[in-house]
Amino acid sequence: MQRERTSAVDPGRPPASRLAGSLAIAGGSLRRWPARRWWIALATAVGTYLVIAIPTDLIDTPLFARAVAPTNWSWPVLAVSAILSGLVFATYVAYPEGAAPSRSEGRLGLAGWMITFFAVGCPVCNKIVLLALGASGALQLFGPVQPYLAGASIILLGWALHARLSRESSCALTVVESTTESVLP
Repeated sequence: MQRERTSAVDPGRPPASRLAGSLAIAGGSLRRWPARRWWIALATAVGTYLVIAIPTDLIDTPLFARAVAPTNWSWPVLAVSAILSGLVFATYVAYPEGAAPSRSEGRLGLAGWMITFFAVGCPVCNKIVLLALGASGALQLFGPVQPYLAGASIILLGWALHARLSRESSCALTVVESTTESVLP
């Protein structure tokens, strides 16, 4: 395992080869997941999908209204973000010894989730954007930025997942306590 990990991150290798090696390590980690993790990933993905789709009115409900029709890319972005969110969340369930969660990886996942909400939402229905830019500013300034937010959310969630899976595949160092006692004079 260590040889595989070292060759994947070898700085002498071309970037495409390093990426392929890194993805192979992450895929190997996913294959070792128990069924419990997959169920949690699925439940979190469905929950994320609903928590974002209902308030942004991608799923039509009487609770929320949308002034601007959803874009063609809203549905796929929401689906990919929900899947990645579910997988990232599942990495925090029963993680292996030595792969304790890092605060920065958790922040990346949370940031990606929040950016997805802004990316697929109606530009004029978002109260924060409406207060900051006004109705015309929301349509003219924020609307064109939303595809970039969508890309950023997927990249952040993907990076968080990659970091979590790479941490699971890394070797943990064990601490060996000394058996000799020191005698003070």
